[in-house]
Amino acid sequence: MTAQVPTDPREFREAMAHLPAAVNILTTDGPSGRCGITVSAVCSVTDSPPTVLACVNRSSAMHDVFSSNGRVCVNVLGVEQQELALHFAGATQVPMAERFAWDIWDHDHDVPVLRDALVTVIGTVRERKPMGSHSVLFIETERVRTRTGGQSLVYFNRGFHRVAPAAPISPVAC
Repeated sequence: MTAQVPTDPREFREAMAHLPAAVNILTTDGPSGRCGITVSAVCSVTDSPPTVLACVNRSSAMHDVFSSNGRVCVNVLGVEQQELALHFAGATQVPMAERFAWDIWDHDHDVPVLRDALVTVIGTVRERKPMGSHSVLFIETERVRTRTGGQSLVYFNRGFHRVAPAAPISPVAC
């Protein structure tokens, strides 16, 4: 079977819309200011040293704030935090300062941490690589926190969905 490589960016975006991804709010604070942005392009890179990557659009007004502050928190959202994802995606008119004024944040290791996130990953941006319209931030992890229970918020086919724990799927013999 020969794979076709899409030449049209719309085809590529359509294909990527069918790649389920966790919904995260990436936050920072420091000399360049406090901000946050909803991102789905986050994944682990290695456990030695513990590192994750997050992709941020270079045209975002917050891109340079993340780069210059250098300290970030990846807040992995639960299904009950869908509205918060919309606020940080810029889909509402709620100003950034107001978003951080809500009593849902702690300040840990110099960054805003969502108190009820499913997972928080706090770290330092060790490297930034430009790739097309985005920058890939390699974040060396210093602290993680995992909340037990809850359902994950994922983005799939241009919409939010829930993922709940279920019984493991048995391997299928080939």
